[in-house]
Amino acid sequence: MKFSKLKTAVAGAAAMALVLTGCGSDGGSGSELAGSWDEIVTAAQEEGNVTIYSTHSPDNLEKLKKAFEAEYPGITLTYVRGTDADILPKIEVENSTGSGVADVHMTTDAGWIARSAETGYSAEVVAPSLDNPEYNAAESVLDDKFFLTSATVFGLGWNTANVPDGLKTPDDVLDPRLKGKVGIQNPNGIPTYVDMYRKIDVDYGAGFLARLAEMEPRIYPSAVAITQALASGEVWAAPMAASNILTERAKGAPVDFALPEKPWGVPWYSHVLASAPNPNAAQLLADFLITPKGQAAISADYLSVLPGVPGTGVPGSTVTAQDVELGDPDTLDPESVEKFQVDWEQKFLR
Repeated sequence: MKFSKLKTAVAGAAAMALVLTGCGSDGGSGSELAGSWDEIVTAAQEEGNVTIYSTHSPDNLEKLKKAFEAEYPGITLTYVRGTDADILPKIEVENSTGSGVADVHMTTDAGWIARSAETGYSAEVVAPSLDNPEYNAAESVLDDKFFLTSATVFGLGWNTANVPDGLKTPDDVLDPRLKGKVGIQNPNGIPTYVDMYRKIDVDYGAGFLARLAEMEPRIYPSAVAITQALASGEVWAAPMAASNILTERAKGAPVDFALPEKPWGVPWYSHVLASAPNPNAAQLLADFLITPKGQAAISADYLSVLPGVPGTGVPGSTVTAQDVELGDPDTLDPESVEKFQVDWEQKFLR
C-alpha cells in the first residue's frame, strides 16, 4: 500500500498507551486529558457526551451510535453527517474561535489532511487499540494524529427492476437506453470526488467522462444520495456507486452492485480535535472506532481496518481498508480542485 509523504511511523506501544495531562488541547477548549487510560475512561464517563463530524454513511453512523452507547451506556454519542464541503469550514471555525462542538472528525479529504497536519487542529491520538497488530498502526496512522477508520470502494450500481441483466463493465452504463437515467456525483468543493473523476477517466477507458456527459446524467451531491436514487428508481444506473448499496439491497431495495476490473476507492481517516469540548470521551470514541465492535458498525458493507469482521467487505473480493490509497494531496490543492470543477461543469452542466 502506498501512502502520501505525510506518512510517518507511530509512536511505540508504551507511548500510545499513556498520555500526559493536557496533551490534547493547544488551541481549543482548554479541557485536559486524564492520566492513564483507565483514568481517561472514567473522565469520559463523567463528560457524558461525545460528538463526531463525518462524511460516512448515515446508516453506519447510526449503527456506530448504538454500538458505542451500548458499550458505554453513560455516554451519549451525537453525529453530524455532511460532505467535506459542509464540515471542513465548521472544523476550522471551531478551532480558530476556541469554541469546539465536535470532538472527533472523520474525513476523506487528502488535501485537507495534508494542509492541516502542521496546524493545531488535532490532538495526538492515544487509543490503546492502535497497538492491535491486526490494525497495523505503522501503515494506518499519519503523524500520530490521523488514523485509518474505514474505506469504501466505488463501482457499478443499478436498479434491478429497470436493469435486470445488471452491469458488468463501465461501458454498460453508456447504453443509449439509460440516457437521462444515470446518476453521478457533483465534485463541487469535494477533492475526493475530483480524485475519483480523474482516476476513472483513465481506468474506465480514455475519454470516459466525455462519453458519460453525453448520457445527460442526473447530478447528486453525494454517493449516499445516488444510492437513494437507485433504490427509488429515480435513476437506473451509476458508474461510481458506493458499496453501501449493499445495505439497501439487504433491506430489500431493488439494487445491486459490482466492482469493475479497476475499482476506485477512498479511505476515511479520523482525528481527535484539539478543540474537543470532551477530550477524554473523544479518545474513548477514537479507540472504539478501531475495535471489532466499532468496525462492525462503522464499516458494515464497507471495508474494515481489521480482518474477519462480519458484515464488512464486498462479497467476492478480498480488498481491505489498508489496500485503499489516500489521494495525492499535491494534486488536490484548492486551486486544482476549483479548476477541475470549472472543466467538469463545462462537460456536465451545458
